[in-house]
Amino acid sequence: MIELIGIKKTYFTEGKETPVLFGIDFKIEEGEYVAIMAPSGTGKSTLLNILGTLDKPTEGKYLFKNRDLTELNDDQLSQLRNKSIGFVFQLFNLLNRVSVLDNVLLPLLYAHNYPKDAKERAINLLNMVGLSERIHFKPNALSGGQQQRVAIARALINEPDVLLADEPTGNLDSKSSEEILNIFDEIHRQGRTLVVVTHELDVAKRAQRVITMRDGKVFKEEKVK
Repeated sequence: MIELIGIKKTYFTEGKETPVLFGIDFKIEEGEYVAIMAPSGTGKSTLLNILGTLDKPTEGKYLFKNRDLTELNDDQLSQLRNKSIGFVFQLFNLLNRVSVLDNVLLPLLYAHNYPKDAKERAINLLNMVGLSERIHFKPNALSGGQQQRVAIARALINEPDVLLADEPTGNLDSKSSEEILNIFDEIHRQGRTLVVVTHELDVAKRAQRVITMRDGKVFKEEKVK
C-alpha cells in the first residue's frame, strides 16, 4: 500500500537549512500493523506528516497504492487525505463546543458526497470504542482516554485505507493506554492498515513490525509477531 523511496526532508528557515530525514526507504503492506519507533526529536513525527500528506518531502518518492503522491498538487492531496487517510493525534484535536457525535461526523462535512448513513455510521463507531452512552456529551466532559476514543472513531468515519496515529497514548495513564491499544488491535483484526508512531517500546510491540529510526534514518526493521 505504501512505499517510501529515498525520502529526505530539509526545513529552510531564515536562510538556514535544517535537515531532518536523510533518505527513508520502507514498504507497508495493505492490512499491516506497523510501529515507527524513535526518541523525540529524531524525525518520526515529520515522517508521519509526510505519510499523511500534511507535509511534502524535499526529495524522494512516496507511492500510495502505486500512485506517486509527490506529483500531486495541494487540492489533489487534500482530497486523497480526506478519503483515504485517518489521523489520531496525541492531543486529540477535538472541538469542545460540539458534541461527541458531531466531532465524529466532522470529516464527512468535507467529503464530496455526504453519506446518507452518516449518523448511523458514527454511532456504530462510537459503540465500537465503548462510548455509545456519551454521544451527546461535549469532549471536555470526558476523560483523556475517552477523548482519544472519540478521536479514533472520527478517524475511521470516512472508512480510510490507512489509520495513522502519532503518539496516541502519550497523554494517557496506563489503563487508558491499554484500552486504546486494545481498540487498535480490533481495528487491525478488521483488516485496516495501521501505522503508529511512538517512543514507547510497549506500544511498539503491539504491532506486527517495528521500524526503528535513529538520526533521521531507518536504523532497523524487525517483525514482532
